[in-house]
Amino acid sequence: MKISYKWLQEYIDLGADMTPEKLADLLTNHGIPVEVIEPLNKGIKDVVVGHVLHTEQHPNADRLRVCTVDVGGPEKLQIVCGAPNVKPGQKVACAVVGAELPGGVKIKRAKLRDVESQGMLCSASELGMDIKLLPKEQTEGLYILPEDTPVGESMLRVLGLDDVVMELELTPNRADCLNYRGVAYEVAAILGKKPKFVEEPSTKQTGSVESPVKVRIESPNCTQYAAQVVKGIQVKPSPLWLQMRLLAVGVRPINNIVDVTNYVMFEYGQPLHAFDLSEINESTIVVRQAKENENLVTLDGQERSLDPSMLVIADPKRAVGLAGVMGGENSEVRDTTTDIVLESACFEAGTTRQTGKKLGLRSEAQMRFEKGIDPAVMRPALKRAAALIAELGGGELVGTAAELVQQQAEPLHLQLRVSRTNQVLGTSLSDDTIEVLLRKLGFETSRVDNDTISVVVPTRRPDITREIDLIEEVARLHGYDKIGTTMPEGVLSQGGLTSQQRLRRTIRELLTGMGLFEVLTYSFTNPTWMEPLGLEEDSPLRKQLPLALPMSDERKVLRTTILPSLVEVVQYNLNRKNLDLALFEIGKVFVTKELPVTELPSEDVKVTGIFTGNFGPLAIGEKARKVDFYTVKGIVESLLRNLGIPDARYQPVTVPGMHPGRTASIEAKGIMIGYVGSLHPSAEEAWDLKETFYFELNLAALEKAVEPKIEFRALPKFPAIERDLAVVVPLDVPAGSLELAIREAAGDLLEEVRLFDVYQGEQVESGKKSVAFSIVYRAEDRTLTDEEVQVRHNKVVESLETGFQAELRA
Repeated sequence: MKISYKWLQEYIDLGADMTPEKLADLLTNHGIPVEVIEPLNKGIKDVVVGHVLHTEQHPNADRLRVCTVDVGGPEKLQIVCGAPNVKPGQKVACAVVGAELPGGVKIKRAKLRDVESQGMLCSASELGMDIKLLPKEQTEGLYILPEDTPVGESMLRVLGLDDVVMELELTPNRADCLNYRGVAYEVAAILGKKPKFVEEPSTKQTGSVESPVKVRIESPNCTQYAAQVVKGIQVKPSPLWLQMRLLAVGVRPINNIVDVTNYVMFEYGQPLHAFDLSEINESTIVVRQAKENENLVTLDGQERSLDPSMLVIADPKRAVGLAGVMGGENSEVRDTTTDIVLESACFEAGTTRQTGKKLGLRSEAQMRFEKGIDPAVMRPALKRAAALIAELGGGELVGTAAELVQQQAEPLHLQLRVSRTNQVLGTSLSDDTIEVLLRKLGFETSRVDNDTISVVVPTRRPDITREIDLIEEVARLHGYDKIGTTMPEGVLSQGGLTSQQRLRRTIRELLTGMGLFEVLTYSFTNPTWMEPLGLEEDSPLRKQLPLALPMSDERKVLRTTILPSLVEVVQYNLNRKNLDLALFEIGKVFVTKELPVTELPSEDVKVTGIFTGNFGPLAIGEKARKVDFYTVKGIVESLLRNLGIPDARYQPVTVPGMHPGRTASIEAKGIMIGYVGSLHPSAEEAWDLKETFYFELNLAALEKAVEPKIEFRALPKFPAIERDLAVVVPLDVPAGSLELAIREAAGDLLEEVRLFDVYQGEQVESGKKSVAFSIVYRAEDRTLTDEEVQVRHNKVVESLETGFQAELRA
């Protein structure tokens, strides 16, 4: 919210010693942060209003004209001007000799093509004005002033540039400060003064007392509605003072009718809208819900498709506006309009917000309706706007306002305990002091007993609903800096992590320690991202729960697998030439049994990782190591081993989106933990990826499989004996099954078994492979002999020959 310092002074006497900087500090220290203080004068000095008396062609330049300009002094100035729109009779901004312009430009006497120039006629941009908010004709050449602008007057005063704008950073609950009245109440309370507001205007009315328009409310989403007719107006540009007020707060001036509605909205906080009365059928306004497939062309020229959740303003035949959001083109005020009906209403906040979001619209009025307006100012704001329109447009009010009230807003009555206030704030404020502070804000107070104060909260403060809210108001006005520092008191409970939280932290530390980077992705995704997985029609992964209000089309369902989310991160990095990736995420997937849902989906936490390119740091003389299946499997094995799951089993498995011959399930203690493998080539092609690997572990399964106790053993005292074993087995025999058989046959003397080679080639029969293991034997209480090791080793060989038709490889 932008606040003009001079505009604010109309509602509160700030005093001669007050400055915008001091006021900003006061507001910030009392809970209304001021983020920006911006002077409107960007460096103008001695620029005055000039009257162009005469122009003639420059003798030596086609695009220049020699102008005679009256600036209020005894002599007329000769100024050479290159603006295409300069004409005799115009009032313009004139920088005389010695003047300064934004950017440090100083005006001196000069000769332009041998003709003396005694100053400069200025455009809007040269004056430092925001040309984005000005009409096009005021940005292409000189800035033309109204004909009644006094000659010789300082342009700082004429354009209101001798002002400072403060930008308030309001929290969502402080909608009462989205207008000058609300800010004036705050400033008055801080300074201990009373705000002064415009008295309810006395307006001249013609015709009968009854309003020429009728109003019907057919929806519970409108609590109050009032309409005032003004006839005989002339639509024209607003006076300069009104235009400058709106420009100061960042609003584009349109015409005297629209500008008044915006001006009063900033003044009172009540959004208003004007309709062309001749376009309202049967002179009847109906507030109702939109009809199914009803269409309306809004003021921005866009045709909008409406639905019954949207509140509209209509006449008996059609919709003429979106309530609280934007008016309709079919009833807009045009240059030829002579009679208008002015609307002031209270619409339900949620309906207004939902309508604007569905249609992609956003406006100052909509923002105020969304956050909550003060119903008490609906009628005064209407009368204020109607009087201004009549004054600036030359019209007359016809009849009284047609008004309907479905729900009367009542002030809220709360009770505030003095003891509770001091307990929360750590102060010792008296009940009289607290009452004075609350009355400064315009709250009515009375005593209930020695410890309780009854407080009447005005309707302009919808953010105050509880006793604690009143305590906060007391703290703000008393001054946060006056509240002493005290040690916290009370019973403290020691915090701790749950077992799953500890497990997540451990996994995160282990994976980052192995060189992976953690990422966090959205739990929301798009169903089309699942297509590369090649899912069956009845696959559980297709049952993605749709969001009621998605943030975008790319984030409209809850994910059932994390793989597409990680692929999106990989694509983003690859597009920026970051080719070597090792990423992991610990996140949730949402699994439901059926759609539409009849019960809440299960939220399963997954530990996932994705790899592509090379893996590991490079030292001098080393070559890059391309990531492969064994790299990823080794990382998973290392993770499981460090978690206390040393004996996981790996079996071939088919998983959607994964390579069927290069993907393995992971099982430990009879619990299925997850899987690891390579992405399917068709999925890689669809996602435009090179060879990519992925693992996914279920956190709940890990928690069950983890050994809770950590056993420490002394370093071995006796030497080990290592034997290598190479066997030839059919191609379909998994190495993991061979390893499990070795462990069972070797018994308690086995310390370690490690697969170190798998070979297929000329020296091995077709349809078979050679698998080589390194086996380490050790006893904790003695030195093993070759004979007893050989006995165990023979058992191992026999187990492999019997169970897998293995043949020793010479």
